[in-house]
Amino acid sequence: MKKNLYLFIYAIAVAVFLTGCGAEQAMKKGDKFYALGEYYDAAAQYKKAYSQTPAKERKLRGQRALKMAECYRRINYSQKAIAAYNNAVRYKQTDSLTYFRLAEQLMKNGNYKEAERHFQTAIDSLATFPGMEAYQQLAKTGLRSAQQAPQWKQEGSKYTVKRESMFNSRRADYSPMITGNENDQLFFTSTRNQAKGDELSGITGTKNADIFFSQKDDKGKWQRPQSIDTELNSDGEEGVCSFSPDGRTMYLTQCKTDNNYPRYANIATSQRSDAAWSKASELVLTRDTLSAYAHPAVSPDGEWLYFVSNMAGGLGGYDIWRVRLTSSGVGGVENLGAPINTPGDEMFPTFRPNGDLYFSSNGHEGMGGLDIYIAKPSEQKDVHYTIEHPGYPLNSQGDDFGMTFDGLNNRGFFSSNRGDGKGWDHIYSFEKPDIVQTVKGWVYEQDGYELTAAQVYMVGNDGTNMKLSVKGDGSFTQEIQPGVDYVFLGTCKGFLNHQEELRVDTVDSSQEYVLQFPLASITAPVMIDNIFYDFDKATLRPESEEALDKLVELLKENPNVTIELSAHCDYKGSADYNKRLAQRRAEAVVQYLTEHGIENDRLTPVGYGKEKPKTIRKKLTEKYPFLKENDVLTEEFVKTLKEEEQEICNQLNRRTEFIVLRTTYGLLPNK
Repeated sequence: MKKNLYLFIYAIAVAVFLTGCGAEQAMKKGDKFYALGEYYDAAAQYKKAYSQTPAKERKLRGQRALKMAECYRRINYSQKAIAAYNNAVRYKQTDSLTYFRLAEQLMKNGNYKEAERHFQTAIDSLATFPGMEAYQQLAKTGLRSAQQAPQWKQEGSKYTVKRESMFNSRRADYSPMITGNENDQLFFTSTRNQAKGDELSGITGTKNADIFFSQKDDKGKWQRPQSIDTELNSDGEEGVCSFSPDGRTMYLTQCKTDNNYPRYANIATSQRSDAAWSKASELVLTRDTLSAYAHPAVSPDGEWLYFVSNMAGGLGGYDIWRVRLTSSGVGGVENLGAPINTPGDEMFPTFRPNGDLYFSSNGHEGMGGLDIYIAKPSEQKDVHYTIEHPGYPLNSQGDDFGMTFDGLNNRGFFSSNRGDGKGWDHIYSFEKPDIVQTVKGWVYEQDGYELTAAQVYMVGNDGTNMKLSVKGDGSFTQEIQPGVDYVFLGTCKGFLNHQEELRVDTVDSSQEYVLQFPLASITAPVMIDNIFYDFDKATLRPESEEALDKLVELLKENPNVTIELSAHCDYKGSADYNKRLAQRRAEAVVQYLTEHGIENDRLTPVGYGKEKPKTIRKKLTEKYPFLKENDVLTEEFVKTLKEEEQEICNQLNRRTEFIVLRTTYGLLPNK
């Protein structure tokens, strides 16, 4: 009996010893995972160690509870984080930030009263620690947030939000971004099972994030999300993307895997060729390799790249920075400073097409977690931005971030982890009814296709002075203000300018104005449509005046241009007669132009008769499929066609056109 009792006591001792060894081993593993930023795996090890720590070892249990809480906080397991922080408090193993972190998690859980109490405790506690002024400032902001949040929720706002099941999975889906010429593509980040790779991330416990996309069908309905079947996505993390104004360059966040070192996010670019995206390549912003660079956002004019970083020189935590984009690379980085950046984290910058900057922060007064804020240019001296909190339900007690807009109207999508016990993000739609007046314009080559390299200058009598880039279809869309007179100048290298004027009236509902910018080529002949003469004469018919008046405007808008004005005939009739008739017709057009204010020495009339038959350009083949690009409508060619096709070609040959001779008129002495 004594022997059995001895064996029993020995077994207990061995079990306690092994349990202690198991707990220590789990702590070592947990610390290794934590150092690598793999908080999900670290939390599992800390939990194992905590459960194997005897209840009487209160100090040790408290220390391990605190480490577990820090991991749960970082992976958005708010309920578990609250429980772990409370255990650390119960075992009196708090550090300088425990009450502050606990209050933050209570905010994310909607426990505002309890959060208020702990923020006050944190404020008092942090005052005793030197060098913690930034956190004390954040705790004071948190206290005001806890007091204000219930009122925000009660007041609500004009925003409506809806969780969009079409885009969401059973994992995290976030940071949607609308692109496409017709706003018909939605890209977003997801850790769903269809993401590449087989291993689960030690950071989140899910697959590494990939970029997915959805396309609208012909009826404007979003289709089921698809994976991107190129090298854009890798076995590492990709996500949180933004696009250049023409939609051809994607800027994205990328985090490569490394089992031995912490992984720092960086920004990469991918190029679109046809419908395929290339493998991402890193965009080097600074020489600092020990800081994170993430959440890229391209300004509407395409001139600036905004991003998030914790590099030195910020106001604390993660800040929003920007860098100028140029044809030769990127410029120096700039911190946006206050009032946007705070001692907390400012993240996920995005732009509304009207230029308003949206971002998320836990350093401003909010409702819990990351809240969405709107930064608008300020008219006050020495204040660059005014910050607006859009209220509930766009913001909630959870993390709210990643705005994207469906055109200029105040509607689109964003992401939030509100109400998700595991802290996973999901995509929501939002809309706020606004009266928005917009102008949509197309810039294209006269008689040709869209000019994707074009730029439009927009000037208003209210002081507006903007440079607008165009999309891949040569279009632009811009918000305009009632009661303002605007002038728009369409420009493109190798083409003459074209100007349009617009007066914006006050309206009761949203309205869109449409402008066309046909640019005349400097190097190719330009057809002047709708020029009519009396039969067999050089007399201009009255219905020609509209087209000629447009040519007058074009020449006045481009005062340094000289042109050759030419008239052409078909092959019928004698060559000499056709040439004399064409010359008189060209001179008649020149006379009209000079009578309407165009200098005579800018105009050279030439009658070619049938000497220069028309050469077919690609655009014209869409209207006349029997013709091919670069066909020349000679007499021999035309006579090989059907009778009705011959008449079409003869009409095309009977034309009036101009070609630019010089672009330096009046710029050089005696020229």
